[in-house]
Amino acid sequence: MNEVTPVSLKDAPALIQAVFPAQKVSFEAQSERKAVAAQTLTGLGSYWKGRKPLILVRAIVLGSLLPQTGDSEKDLEIFEKLMAFDDHGLARRAFVQNDLKPKHIASRISLSNPWDYFTFTGRDDLDADDRLLNLECPFDADEEGISLRWDRDTSDEAKLQLIERALATFATYEEKASFCKRPEEVDQAWLYAPVWPAVNDHYAQWGIKARSFPELVEQMGVLRFGHRPRVGDAFSGGGSIPFEAARMGCDAYAADLNPIACMLTWGAMNIIGAPKKRRAMFEDAQKAVTEKVDRELIELGVEHDEKGNRGKAYLYCLETRCPETGWMVPMLPSRVISPKLGAIARLKPDHANKRFEIEVVSNVSAKELKSADKGTIDDGSLVYELDGRTYRTPVKTLRGDYRGPDGATHNRLRRWEKLDFVPRENDIFQERLYAIQWITTNSIYEPRQITYFSSVTEADLERERTVEKIVSENLAAWQAEGLVADMAIEPGYNTNQPIRERGWTHWHHLFNPRQILLQALAQTAWRESEAAPLGWLNLAKMADFNSRLCRWATSQGGGLGGPKGVFSNQALNTFYNYATRSWSGFGSGSFKMASSPLPDVECEVVSGPADEPTRVCDYWVTDPPYADAVNYHEITEFFIAWLRRNPPAEFNDWVWDSRRALVIKGAGDDFRRGMVNAYRAMAQNMPDNGMQCVMFTHQDTGVWSDMVGIFWAAGLQVVAAWYIATETTSELKKGGYVQGTVILMLRKRPAGERSGFKQRILPAVRTEVERQIESMMHLNNEVKDKLGEPVFNDSDLQMAGYAAALKVLTAYTHIGGDDVTSFALRPRQRGEETVVDEIVQQAAEAANSLLVPEGLEAETWSRLTGIQRFYFRMMDMETTGASKLDNYQNFAKAFRVADYAKVMGNMAANSARLKRVTEFASRDLTDSTEIGPTWLGRLIIGLQQLLAETEPTVVVGQIQEDLPDFLEIRRQLIDMLSFIERKAPEKEVRDAAEVLGGRLKNLRAFSQ
Repeated sequence: MNEVTPVSLKDAPALIQAVFPAQKVSFEAQSERKAVAAQTLTGLGSYWKGRKPLILVRAIVLGSLLPQTGDSEKDLEIFEKLMAFDDHGLARRAFVQNDLKPKHIASRISLSNPWDYFTFTGRDDLDADDRLLNLECPFDADEEGISLRWDRDTSDEAKLQLIERALATFATYEEKASFCKRPEEVDQAWLYAPVWPAVNDHYAQWGIKARSFPELVEQMGVLRFGHRPRVGDAFSGGGSIPFEAARMGCDAYAADLNPIACMLTWGAMNIIGAPKKRRAMFEDAQKAVTEKVDRELIELGVEHDEKGNRGKAYLYCLETRCPETGWMVPMLPSRVISPKLGAIARLKPDHANKRFEIEVVSNVSAKELKSADKGTIDDGSLVYELDGRTYRTPVKTLRGDYRGPDGATHNRLRRWEKLDFVPRENDIFQERLYAIQWITTNSIYEPRQITYFSSVTEADLERERTVEKIVSENLAAWQAEGLVADMAIEPGYNTNQPIRERGWTHWHHLFNPRQILLQALAQTAWRESEAAPLGWLNLAKMADFNSRLCRWATSQGGGLGGPKGVFSNQALNTFYNYATRSWSGFGSGSFKMASSPLPDVECEVVSGPADEPTRVCDYWVTDPPYADAVNYHEITEFFIAWLRRNPPAEFNDWVWDSRRALVIKGAGDDFRRGMVNAYRAMAQNMPDNGMQCVMFTHQDTGVWSDMVGIFWAAGLQVVAAWYIATETTSELKKGGYVQGTVILMLRKRPAGERSGFKQRILPAVRTEVERQIESMMHLNNEVKDKLGEPVFNDSDLQMAGYAAALKVLTAYTHIGGDDVTSFALRPRQRGEETVVDEIVQQAAEAANSLLVPEGLEAETWSRLTGIQRFYFRMMDMETTGASKLDNYQNFAKAFRVADYAKVMGNMAANSARLKRVTEFASRDLTDSTEIGPTWLGRLIIGLQQLLAETEPTVVVGQIQEDLPDFLEIRRQLIDMLSFIERKAPEKEVRDAAEVLGGRLKNLRAFSQ
C-alpha cells in the first residue's frame, strides 16, 4: 500500500492549469451572492462589499492542490465530486433543500412501482384494483387529483436515488442546481461521505487516504510542499479568501493595510470560525452587553413614553428658512412614512410661528398616500405651498453656492466645530424630529413586535432635550476616553461630500445625539466585556446602521418602512431626512453572525502593506484593488474614528489609521509600481513550486496590458486563465459592461534570461493557442458524449486563448531588447497599444478563428468582419439557450466590435439576445453603421424585403448591385443564408433564408 511521500508531487502541474468547470463555478458563485444577508461572512459587516464568493475561493484552492493524473476526464469528475457539483452531490443538496417535491419527481421519471416510495391521503381506503394504485410514473399528480408525499417507510437513501434520477432529466446544470442548497449550507460530513472512496482510489498511487477536506488538504500539501499548505492574501479585505482556505484545512495568512479589513478577517477566523465552546462565550457576552445597555436606557427614560411604549425608530428631517416668506420649511423628499400602514406626514401651517406642524396619520386613502409621494424637495429645489401659492427655491441657493477664485464650487454653510453635535441657531440647515415609530408595551420583548407611527408630542421633545443634555455634558469626556469619535474628516474623493453638503468637519458630526448616546453606552459596556473584539465588530455595525446618513426606506419590511445602512452603497451620501434606531430598533438579527467552526489550523492576521509579507505562503490568492471604484481607505475612516482608541488586545498591534499615503489605488504609474512591488514580494515569499492566483475585473484589453505587465515584472509566468461570470439581473446602465472576474494562475518564471522579438513570439503564441484550445475541445467532446453537457463554453475557450498567449509571453525576460520590468513601469500614453495589447489581441483572433460556429464553413468564417462574426457566434450560442450578457460583451471585445448594443434586442444581464432579422430598423442598416455595409447587413435587408413580399428577383438584383464582388463571394453568401436558415428562431425568417439561398444557388454566372 502506497504511503504519502513528502514532496513527491513537488513539480506536478496543478489541475487548475488544465481543467476548471468555470460555468458551474459561475452559477454557484452567483447563487452565493444572491443569498445577500444569508452569506456566511455578511454578518460581520455588510458595509464591506468586495468579498469574493467562498465557493470560488474553494474551487481555486482545491484546483491548485490537486494534480493532473493524465486522465483529464477522470480528474474533472473527482474535482466535481469534491465541489458537490456531480449528480449525487446535487441530489444530496436537493434533498436538504426539499424544493423538488414527490409530485415533481413522479412527473419526470419512469417508475413502475411508485407506491413503494410515495403515498397520498385516502390511499388506504381504495380498493386494490383502483386505477390510482396501478399508476406508473411518469404521471401528473395534480391532474390525478392527489397530493403526493413520501411514504413514511421510504428511506433517505431511496429518496436520494429518485431525486438523482429526477435531476438527471433537466438539461442544464443551472436547472439542476436551482433546486439545491449551496454546498456550504449542507452538513459537510454527510454531503461528502460517499465521495472519499472514489477520491482515495483516484489518488491511490500517492497514498491518499482522506475522510475529510482537512485530511485531503494536509496530505496533498505534504505531497507538494512537505507540510500542510499555507494560503496567503496580502489584500485580505473582508476576509473571504483566508477564511475559506482555513475552512478547507489550510493554514491561512491574511494581511491588509486597513485595520477595518483586518478586524473583519479576524472576526471571520475567530468568531464565525470559532469552536462551539468559544462561540457560546461570545453569544453570552452579546446577551450581557445588550441587557446592560437596555437597563441603562430604561433608567435614563429616553426611549419610553408615558404609557410604556418604546421607540423603535425616530425620523428626522432638515428644516430651513425660505428666503421669500421667512417660514421654516421641513425638507422632505416624500411625506410617505409607511405604505403598509398608510402612514404619512401632513404639513399644517402654523402662521403664528411661521412654520409647519407635522401631523402623522395612518390608514389614509390610496389617493392621499399617492399624493404624499410628493414632498417639499423636488429636482434639487425646496418646493412648498402656502396660502394657495407655490414657492420654489433651489437648494444651492439656500446653501449659498458660489464659484471661488480656484474655480471650485464653495458655499456659505458654517463649518461645524469639534464639540458641535446639533446645528446652531443660525445655521442654514436646522434639524427636527417629525415622526416616531413606537413598539407597543406588551410586544417590546416579543419576537413579533407590534408597531405604529405617531406625531411628535411635547413629551417626546422633552426626551429629546434630555438626550441632548446628556451628550452635551459628557461629549468632551467621552471623546477624551475614546468612547466617541473626535477625529477630523480628512478631505478626499468620498469624504469631501459631507463637508461640502452639510458643513460637517468631524466624524461624530455624522451622528445625532441619540446615536452618539447609544455608541457611547455600547462601547463602555463592550470595553468591560471579555469578548471585546466581538464588541468592536458590533460597534462598527452600529455605526453603519445608525447615523445621520441612514435614510428611511419606505420599502423596508414589506412596505412597513425602516432605516437603511450608511453603506447600502459605497459612499457618504447625505439625506434631507433620515432615521435613528433605538436600542430595541436594532432587533435580534442585527448582530447575528453565522457559525462555521474552522478545523485546527494556524490563522494569522497582520496589519501591514502588501509589499511587506511576514510569512512564506505556498499559495497566494489575491483580489487586488485594480481601478477600484470604492475608496475603502477613505470610507473606512467612518469606522476607524470610533474604534481607534484603546482597541482590544487582539487588535492592539494594528495601526488604527487608514494610512492613505501607503494605499495602492487607481490605475496609473504609481499604481503599477506599487503592484509590482507587492507581487514581487509575494513571489519572493513563495516556494519555487508555489502558485499565485490573481482575480481581477475583466473590463478591456487595457486591464490585461496593465495586469500582465505587473505580474511579468514581478517575475511571474501565466499558466492558466479562467472567466467567472458574476453578473446580477440589474444593469448599471443600458449597454454598460457587466462585470465578470478573470482568474489568472501564475507560477514563478524559470530562472535565467530569455529574450524574444515580436516576430518570433507571435507564431509561438498561435501554436500554443491552437494546442490549448484543441485539447479543451477534445475534453469537451468526451464529457458531452457521456454527460450531455460540455465542460467549457466559448467564453472559456476564448479565455484559454488569452492564457496561452500570456504563458508564452511571460516566459521572456526581454522583449525587443526591453527589460520587462522597465516595460511594465514606464509611463503610458493615452491610447497607446503595447506589445502586450497586440499579442493578446492576436491570441484572441487565433482563438476565435478556431471557434467556427456549427454549420458555417471555416472559409466563410475566416472572411467575415468582426461584427459579422459576433452576430453569427452569438446566434449559434443562443440556440443552446445561452442568454448571459457577459458572453455578448466578451465576444464583442474579442471581435473588436465598436458598439455591440446596436445589434442587441435585449441587454438584460441574464436574458440578453440579439436583434432578430425582423427587428432591425432601416437606420440600423445604413452604410454609416457597423453592420449595414457588410455582407450580413445586405442579407438582412434582403430577407426583410422578401418578408415584405418583394419579388425574389428584385431582391437578388439589389444584392448584386450592392456587392461589387458578388460573384466572388456568392458561395459565402449562400453559406451564411444556410446558417440563418438553421439558426434563426422565427420560422418566417428561416423560410425566407431558404428561398434567398436557393435563388443564389440557382444563379447562372452572368444572368438570372
